[in-house]
Amino acid sequence: MTEVWLRAALWLGLALAATLLSIRLRVATALSEIVVGTVAQLLIGMTVGSGLLGTGEGWITFLSATGAVLLTFLAGAELDPVVLRSKWRETGVIGLVSFAAPFLGCAAFARFALGWTPQASWLAGVALSTTSVAVVYAVMLELGLNSTGFGKAVLGACFVTDLGTVIALGLLFAPFTARTAIFAGVTLVVVAVLPWAAPRFFRAYGGRPSELEAKFLLLVLFALGGLAAWAESEAVLPAYLIGMVLAGTVGKDHALVRRLRTVTFGLLTPFYFIRAGSFVSVPALVAAPTAVGGLLVAKLLTKTIGLWPVTRLFRYPKTEAAYATLLMSTGLTFGSISALFGLTHRIIDQAQYSYVMAAVIGSAVVPTLVANAFFVPRYLLPKAQTPALAGSLPQPVAAGDREG
Repeated sequence: MTEVWLRAALWLGLALAATLLSIRLRVATALSEIVVGTVAQLLIGMTVGSGLLGTGEGWITFLSATGAVLLTFLAGAELDPVVLRSKWRETGVIGLVSFAAPFLGCAAFARFALGWTPQASWLAGVALSTTSVAVVYAVMLELGLNSTGFGKAVLGACFVTDLGTVIALGLLFAPFTARTAIFAGVTLVVVAVLPWAAPRFFRAYGGRPSELEAKFLLLVLFALGGLAAWAESEAVLPAYLIGMVLAGTVGKDHALVRRLRTVTFGLLTPFYFIRAGSFVSVPALVAAPTAVGGLLVAKLLTKTIGLWPVTRLFRYPKTEAAYATLLMSTGLTFGSISALFGLTHRIIDQAQYSYVMAAVIGSAVVPTLVANAFFVPRYLLPKAQTPALAGSLPQPVAAGDREG
């Protein structure tokens, strides 16, 4: 056990360093954890040996996977059903275009410009089709736009985009067998029953120090995750659906969500993001910078071409249309989840994984900087905040905000 404790201390030390870095630079913690994982693996590999981090250890893999599942569940639980119902056409169309344009465009770029295999190209399209809810929500929250109709509509569209990503990941890369049918059937039954059963169960037996609610949710997520793995699918797929169907009930229990966030962000997601970053090959990035730049430009260009006319179609003023287009061009969590899925299932190799991850990281930073520098709809900002923002707008992502 000595080795396990010391290795755990090393990983938490890296997580703490990443958090301090995110506070200092005012970027998303997930972004700093990916970068720290990349640098740590490079430096440790050069000095001590690449095996010191133990990224292949069973317990590290489990904690990493659990972090991805809970993070995905929390992202789904943040959905605002009222917004989706009141602006279903707007959020649906914008969200679907936000997914489809980069999905097809980036897949085509990887296939025909980079010469990747069809499977690897589709994986790149999935990974680069995402919108980072973490980035969008953090910016909206810091500016006060999250309480406006514009901000709620954009956030609703983000969830539609990520739902498209989750579905595409399952449909394209999960084998269709009898196990797949069983997995899909059980998931549909659970999704149908949970919104009715969970609130009643929690009212009858919850509200105790034993944290029955958290245990119940973890049981459901682990059971469906295990069933997904048995069907050769991905555990994050049912987690996102469970989060979405419980958003109107369990998702409104702020105390429960806060406790789940503490465990998720305090312990689990650092293992996921640092591990994801450790697989990035710096020599591969140095050897092929055009591949990284090309994938990043492909994502930003296809998002812009797709979203700008659609937002204008829904009568967004030019400033709001540009701001929404840029924020929805960001990517982080689901992009990294998709890329790591491709690497672990040997759909892409380590070099291709490195290119995709670098493009994902770039998309978390570049569009946000441009949006906040030139296209903030100041007339929508709460009046109390306007003077404070007159001289300087906030950085892209406030440290410690959600990573979904």
